[in-house]
Amino acid sequence: MQKQAIFQSKLLPYALVAPQLAIVLIFFYWPAAQAVIQSFLLQDAFGLSTTFVWFENYLELFKDPAYFAAIIRTFAFSFAIAVSSLSFALLLAVMADRPLRGSTLYRTLLIWPYAVAPPVVGVLWVFMLHPSLGVLSRYLRAMGVDWNPLLDGDQAAALIILAAAWKQISYNFLFFLAGLQSIPKSVIEAAAIDGARPMRRFWTVIFPLLSPTIFFLLVINIVYAFFDTFGIIDTMTRGGPGKATETLVYKVYTDGLLGGNLGSSAAQSVILMVIVVVLTGIQFRFVERKVTY
Repeated sequence: MQKQAIFQSKLLPYALVAPQLAIVLIFFYWPAAQAVIQSFLLQDAFGLSTTFVWFENYLELFKDPAYFAAIIRTFAFSFAIAVSSLSFALLLAVMADRPLRGSTLYRTLLIWPYAVAPPVVGVLWVFMLHPSLGVLSRYLRAMGVDWNPLLDGDQAAALIILAAAWKQISYNFLFFLAGLQSIPKSVIEAAAIDGARPMRRFWTVIFPLLSPTIFFLLVINIVYAFFDTFGIIDTMTRGGPGKATETLVYKVYTDGLLGGNLGSSAAQSVILMVIVVVLTGIQFRFVERKVTY
Protein backbone atom coordinates (compact mmCIF):
# COMPACT_ATOMS: atom_id res chain seq x y z
CA MET A 1 0.00 0.00 0.00
CA GLN A 2 1.49 3.32 -1.10
CA LYS A 3 1.72 6.19 1.33
CA GLN A 4 0.76 9.67 0.22
CA ALA A 5 1.96 12.85 1.87
CA ILE A 6 -0.87 15.09 3.01
CA PHE A 7 -0.09 18.71 3.88
CA GLN A 8 -2.26 20.43 6.45
CA SER A 9 -1.83 23.76 4.71
CA LYS A 10 -2.09 24.41 0.98
CA LEU A 11 0.71 26.96 1.22
CA LEU A 12 3.22 24.58 2.83
CA PRO A 13 4.29 22.79 -0.41
CA TYR A 14 4.93 26.15 -2.07
CA ALA A 15 6.87 27.35 0.96
CA LEU A 16 9.08 24.25 0.82
CA VAL A 17 10.03 24.72 -2.85
CA ALA A 18 10.25 28.52 -2.64
CA PRO A 19 13.94 28.67 -1.52
CA GLN A 20 15.08 26.46 -4.40
CA LEU A 21 12.97 28.36 -6.90
CA ALA A 22 14.36 31.64 -5.59
CA ILE A 23 17.94 30.40 -6.05
CA VAL A 24 17.22 29.24 -9.60
CA LEU A 25 15.49 32.49 -10.53
CA ILE A 26 18.11 34.78 -8.97
CA PHE A 27 21.30 32.98 -9.97
CA PHE A 28 20.28 31.33 -13.26
CA TYR A 29 17.27 32.80 -15.04
CA TRP A 30 17.85 36.42 -14.05
CA PRO A 31 21.50 36.51 -15.27
CA ALA A 32 20.44 34.66 -18.45
CA ALA A 33 17.74 37.24 -19.13
CA GLN A 34 20.22 40.05 -18.47
CA ALA A 35 22.66 38.50 -20.95
CA VAL A 36 19.99 38.34 -23.65
CA ILE A 37 19.09 42.00 -23.07
CA GLN A 38 22.75 43.05 -22.97
CA SER A 39 23.42 41.31 -26.29
CA PHE A 40 21.21 43.89 -28.05
CA LEU A 41 23.01 46.85 -26.48
CA LEU A 42 26.21 48.71 -27.20
CA GLN A 43 28.03 50.57 -24.40
CA ASP A 44 31.00 52.86 -24.42
CA ALA A 45 34.23 51.93 -22.64
CA PHE A 46 33.14 53.71 -19.43
CA GLY A 47 29.55 52.45 -19.38
CA LEU A 48 28.14 55.99 -19.45
CA SER A 49 26.00 55.63 -22.57
CA THR A 50 24.01 52.70 -23.92
CA THR A 51 22.63 52.28 -27.44
CA PHE A 52 20.12 49.72 -28.62
CA VAL A 53 21.68 48.16 -31.73
CA TRP A 54 19.38 45.18 -32.39
CA PHE A 55 21.40 42.27 -33.86
CA GLU A 56 24.57 44.23 -34.64
CA ASN A 57 26.60 42.40 -31.98
CA TYR A 58 25.61 39.05 -33.47
CA LEU A 59 26.36 40.17 -37.03
CA GLU A 60 29.82 41.37 -35.99
CA LEU A 61 30.52 37.98 -34.44
CA PHE A 62 29.50 36.10 -37.58
CA LYS A 63 31.89 38.29 -39.59
CA ASP A 64 34.82 37.56 -37.26
CA PRO A 65 37.02 34.63 -38.41
CA ALA A 66 38.49 34.38 -34.92
CA TYR A 67 35.05 33.57 -33.52
CA PHE A 68 34.52 30.70 -35.95
CA ALA A 69 38.00 29.45 -35.09
CA ALA A 70 36.99 29.46 -31.42
CA ILE A 71 33.85 27.46 -32.26
CA ILE A 72 35.83 24.80 -34.12
CA ARG A 73 38.41 24.73 -31.32
CA THR A 74 35.69 24.30 -28.69
CA PHE A 75 34.09 21.38 -30.52
CA ALA A 76 37.48 19.72 -30.97
CA PHE A 77 38.29 20.18 -27.28
CA SER A 78 34.88 18.86 -26.23
CA PHE A 79 35.16 15.75 -28.38
CA ALA A 80 38.70 14.97 -27.20
CA ILE A 81 37.87 15.55 -23.52
CA ALA A 82 34.65 13.52 -23.62
CA VAL A 83 36.13 10.55 -25.49
CA SER A 84 39.32 10.36 -23.42
CA SER A 85 37.65 10.81 -20.03
CA LEU A 86 34.87 8.31 -20.79
CA SER A 87 37.29 5.72 -22.18
CA PHE A 88 39.70 5.80 -19.24
CA ALA A 89 36.87 5.95 -16.70
CA LEU A 90 35.22 2.87 -18.22
CA LEU A 91 38.53 0.99 -18.20
CA LEU A 92 39.14 1.85 -14.55
CA ALA A 93 35.56 0.96 -13.60
CA VAL A 94 35.84 -2.47 -15.23
CA MET A 95 39.08 -3.10 -13.36
CA ALA A 96 37.61 -1.87 -10.05
CA ASP A 97 34.52 -4.06 -10.46
CA ARG A 98 36.63 -7.20 -10.17
CA PRO A 99 36.96 -8.98 -6.80
CA LEU A 100 40.41 -7.67 -5.90
CA ARG A 101 42.10 -7.25 -2.54
CA GLY A 102 41.99 -3.63 -1.46
CA SER A 103 39.36 -2.72 -4.06
CA THR A 104 37.67 -0.31 -1.63
CA LEU A 105 40.86 1.71 -1.22
CA TYR A 106 41.41 1.57 -4.98
CA ARG A 107 37.95 2.98 -5.65
CA THR A 108 38.33 5.68 -3.02
CA LEU A 109 41.61 6.91 -4.49
CA LEU A 110 40.03 7.10 -7.94
CA ILE A 111 37.21 9.29 -6.62
CA TRP A 112 39.48 11.88 -4.98
CA PRO A 113 40.36 13.93 -8.12
CA TYR A 114 36.71 14.93 -8.51
CA ALA A 115 36.94 16.94 -5.28
CA VAL A 116 39.69 19.12 -6.77
CA ALA A 117 38.50 22.46 -8.16
CA PRO A 118 39.28 23.15 -11.86
CA PRO A 119 41.71 26.04 -11.13
CA VAL A 120 43.60 23.79 -8.71
CA VAL A 121 43.74 21.10 -11.38
CA GLY A 122 45.29 23.63 -13.74
CA VAL A 123 47.93 24.60 -11.17
CA LEU A 124 48.79 20.96 -10.47
CA TRP A 125 49.32 20.12 -14.12
CA VAL A 126 51.30 23.30 -14.73
CA PHE A 127 53.69 22.32 -11.94
CA MET A 128 54.06 18.84 -13.44
CA LEU A 129 54.47 19.87 -17.07
CA HIS A 130 55.97 23.35 -16.91
CA PRO A 131 58.76 23.46 -19.54
CA SER A 132 61.45 24.51 -17.04
CA LEU A 133 60.08 23.55 -13.59
CA GLY A 134 57.85 20.56 -14.29
CA VAL A 135 58.83 17.14 -13.01
CA LEU A 136 57.39 15.29 -16.00
CA SER A 137 58.94 17.79 -18.42
CA ARG A 138 62.39 16.57 -17.45
CA TYR A 139 61.51 13.04 -18.54
CA LEU A 140 60.05 14.34 -21.79
CA ARG A 141 63.24 16.24 -22.54
CA ALA A 142 65.28 13.15 -21.63
CA MET A 143 63.32 11.22 -24.25
CA GLY A 144 64.11 13.87 -26.85
CA VAL A 145 60.72 15.61 -26.84
CA ASP A 146 60.92 19.37 -27.35
CA TRP A 147 58.21 20.13 -24.78
CA ASN A 148 57.23 23.78 -24.41
CA PRO A 149 53.46 24.42 -24.16
CA LEU A 150 54.18 28.10 -23.47
CA LEU A 151 55.20 28.52 -27.11
CA ASP A 152 53.67 25.53 -28.91
CA GLY A 153 49.92 25.81 -29.41
CA ASP A 154 49.38 22.12 -30.11
CA GLN A 155 51.21 21.12 -26.94
CA ALA A 156 49.21 23.65 -24.93
CA ALA A 157 45.97 22.24 -26.34
CA ALA A 158 47.07 18.70 -25.49
CA LEU A 159 47.90 19.83 -21.94
CA ILE A 160 44.44 21.39 -21.50
CA ILE A 161 42.72 18.25 -22.80
CA LEU A 162 44.82 16.05 -20.52
CA ALA A 163 44.09 18.11 -17.40
CA ALA A 164 40.37 18.51 -18.16
CA ALA A 165 39.93 14.80 -18.90
CA TRP A 166 41.79 13.82 -15.71
CA LYS A 167 39.46 16.06 -13.69
CA GLN A 168 36.35 14.37 -15.15
CA ILE A 169 37.50 10.74 -14.99
CA SER A 170 36.49 10.38 -11.33
CA TYR A 171 32.94 11.57 -12.01
CA ASN A 172 32.56 9.15 -14.92
CA PHE A 173 34.14 6.36 -12.89
CA LEU A 174 31.46 6.64 -10.20
CA PHE A 175 28.60 6.21 -12.65
CA PHE A 176 30.30 3.46 -14.66
CA LEU A 177 31.04 1.49 -11.50
CA ALA A 178 27.43 1.87 -10.34
CA GLY A 179 26.23 0.79 -13.77
CA LEU A 180 28.46 -2.27 -13.79
CA GLN A 181 27.34 -3.32 -10.34
CA SER A 182 23.68 -3.03 -11.36
CA ILE A 183 24.07 -5.53 -14.22
CA PRO A 184 22.69 -8.92 -13.13
CA LYS A 185 25.52 -11.40 -12.69
CA SER A 186 23.27 -14.15 -14.01
CA VAL A 187 23.28 -12.55 -17.46
CA ILE A 188 27.07 -12.47 -17.58
CA GLU A 189 27.31 -16.03 -16.25
CA ALA A 190 24.85 -17.21 -18.89
CA ALA A 191 27.03 -15.67 -21.61
CA ALA A 192 30.10 -17.36 -20.12
CA ILE A 193 28.30 -20.73 -20.09
CA ASP A 194 27.45 -20.23 -23.78
CA GLY A 195 31.18 -19.96 -24.46
CA ALA A 196 31.57 -16.19 -24.83
CA ARG A 197 35.08 -14.98 -24.01
CA PRO A 198 35.61 -11.99 -21.68
CA MET A 199 35.99 -9.44 -24.49
CA ARG A 200 32.94 -10.79 -26.31
CA ARG A 201 30.92 -10.73 -23.07
CA PHE A 202 31.91 -7.12 -22.56
CA TRP A 203 30.96 -5.87 -26.05
CA THR A 204 27.82 -7.97 -26.52
CA VAL A 205 26.39 -8.03 -22.98
CA ILE A 206 27.95 -5.49 -20.62
CA PHE A 207 28.46 -2.56 -22.99
CA PRO A 208 24.86 -2.54 -24.35
CA LEU A 209 23.49 -2.71 -20.80
CA LEU A 210 25.68 0.28 -19.91
CA SER A 211 24.25 2.37 -22.78
CA PRO A 212 21.93 4.48 -20.54
CA THR A 213 24.88 5.39 -18.33
CA ILE A 214 27.09 6.11 -21.33
CA PHE A 215 24.44 8.35 -22.89
CA PHE A 216 23.96 10.30 -19.66
CA LEU A 217 27.71 10.77 -19.19
CA LEU A 218 28.15 11.80 -22.81
CA VAL A 219 25.72 14.69 -22.34
CA ILE A 220 27.29 15.67 -19.01
CA ASN A 221 30.84 15.56 -20.41
CA ILE A 222 29.95 17.71 -23.41
CA VAL A 223 28.43 20.36 -21.13
CA TYR A 224 31.47 20.09 -18.83
CA ALA A 225 33.88 20.60 -21.72
CA PHE A 226 31.96 23.65 -22.95
CA PHE A 227 31.68 25.44 -19.59
CA ASP A 228 33.63 23.99 -16.66
CA THR A 229 37.02 24.00 -18.40
CA PHE A 230 37.22 27.77 -17.98
CA GLY A 231 39.11 27.53 -14.68
CA ILE A 232 41.63 25.09 -16.14
CA ILE A 233 42.30 27.25 -19.19
CA ASP A 234 42.59 30.42 -17.14
CA THR A 235 45.17 29.02 -14.73
CA MET A 236 47.19 27.09 -17.31
CA THR A 237 47.38 29.03 -20.57
CA ARG A 238 44.99 32.02 -20.39
CA GLY A 239 43.89 31.16 -23.91
CA GLY A 240 47.40 31.17 -25.35
CA PRO A 241 49.78 30.80 -26.93
CA GLY A 242 48.38 32.74 -29.84
CA LYS A 243 44.78 31.93 -28.78
CA ALA A 244 45.45 28.25 -29.42
CA THR A 245 43.47 27.29 -26.31
CA GLU A 246 40.83 30.03 -26.39
CA THR A 247 37.45 28.32 -26.33
CA LEU A 248 34.03 29.94 -26.53
CA VAL A 249 33.57 30.27 -22.79
CA TYR A 250 37.01 31.83 -22.37
CA LYS A 251 36.43 34.20 -25.28
CA VAL A 252 33.30 35.44 -23.51
CA TYR A 253 35.51 36.28 -20.53
CA THR A 254 38.32 37.95 -22.48
CA ASP A 255 36.06 40.07 -24.70
CA GLY A 256 33.73 41.07 -21.89
CA LEU A 257 35.80 41.50 -18.74
CA LEU A 258 39.21 42.16 -20.24
CA GLY A 259 38.21 43.78 -23.52
CA GLY A 260 35.27 45.77 -22.15
CA ASN A 261 32.99 44.80 -25.05
CA LEU A 262 30.01 43.78 -22.94
CA GLY A 263 27.54 43.63 -25.81
CA SER A 264 29.65 41.22 -27.85
CA SER A 265 30.41 39.16 -24.76
CA ALA A 266 26.70 38.86 -23.95
CA ALA A 267 25.93 37.87 -27.54
CA GLN A 268 28.62 35.20 -27.35
CA SER A 269 27.16 33.82 -24.12
CA VAL A 270 23.71 33.60 -25.73
CA ILE A 271 25.12 31.81 -28.77
CA LEU A 272 27.06 29.45 -26.51
CA MET A 273 23.89 28.62 -24.60
CA VAL A 274 22.01 27.97 -27.86
CA ILE A 275 24.81 25.73 -29.16
CA VAL A 276 24.78 23.62 -25.99
CA VAL A 277 20.97 23.36 -26.02
CA VAL A 278 20.92 22.34 -29.70
CA LEU A 279 23.78 19.88 -29.21
CA THR A 280 22.01 18.31 -26.23
CA GLY A 281 18.78 18.10 -28.23
CA ILE A 282 20.59 16.35 -31.09
CA GLN A 283 22.04 13.84 -28.66
CA PHE A 284 18.60 13.11 -27.20
CA ARG A 285 17.10 12.91 -30.69
CA PHE A 286 19.60 10.62 -32.38
CA VAL A 287 22.05 9.13 -29.88
CA GLU A 288 19.32 8.04 -27.49
CA ARG A 289 17.96 5.72 -30.19
CA LYS A 290 20.96 3.49 -29.60
CA VAL A 291 20.27 3.32 -25.86
CA THR A 292 18.82 0.13 -24.41
CA TYR A 293 16.80 0.76 -21.25
